[in-house]
This record gives sequence, C-alpha cells and structure tokens, in this order.
Amino acid sequence: MKILAIDRILPTATEENLRGVVVRDALYTWVLYTKDVVREAYFRKDRPGSVLVLECPNVEEAKALLATFPMVKAGVVEFDVIPLGHFVPFGTLLDQSMLKPAD
Repeated sequence: MKILAIDRILPTATEENLRGVVVRDALYTWVLYTKDVVREAYFRKDRPGSVLVLECPNVEEAKALLATFPMVKAGVVEFDVIPLGHFVPFGTLLDQSMLKPAD
C-alpha cells in the first residue's frame, strides 16, 4: 500500500535539537530508500519539512516505521499519514465498452 507521510515540526523543536538529528534522519531515510520502503522523498518548498511516499502493508505498519525515524524519536517532528489508492474516477471517465476484450 502506498502511504503519503508529511512531517510536521513540533513547537518544542529548536534549531539546536533539529541540527543534532537531521543528518542521522537523512541517512536513515536513505537506508529505507535502498530497501524500497521509502519510494520517494521530497523537501517542501512552502515551509521547512519533508514528504515521503512509503510502501507498507498498512497504515499501522507505516506509523510504526515512522516512529523509528531519528527525528521522531528525538521529539522534533511527527507525521501525518495518508493511505493512497488508485484513482477511482478513471473508471467513470472511460466508456466501459472500451475496457472489454475484443471479440
């Protein structure tokens, strides 16, 4: 299952404690990327933060995984977790007869 994970810097975070874990967090993200768990990683342009696309069996496992990130463990960020699925409206846009195999 694809999971969108959007981080949120907590009000208790300081520049000092962020700086102390950001490199470890980046390395950890890289390790998970090489294991095909983190499929995509982005920095936000509208505010400090990151967005991850994860591949996990379910939301609970995604939350458990995100809890292991160094910045989460340090209490400086948390994640909003959004499960994603296929784009259902495609079926309503296509003529159903187009989807049937040819005779």
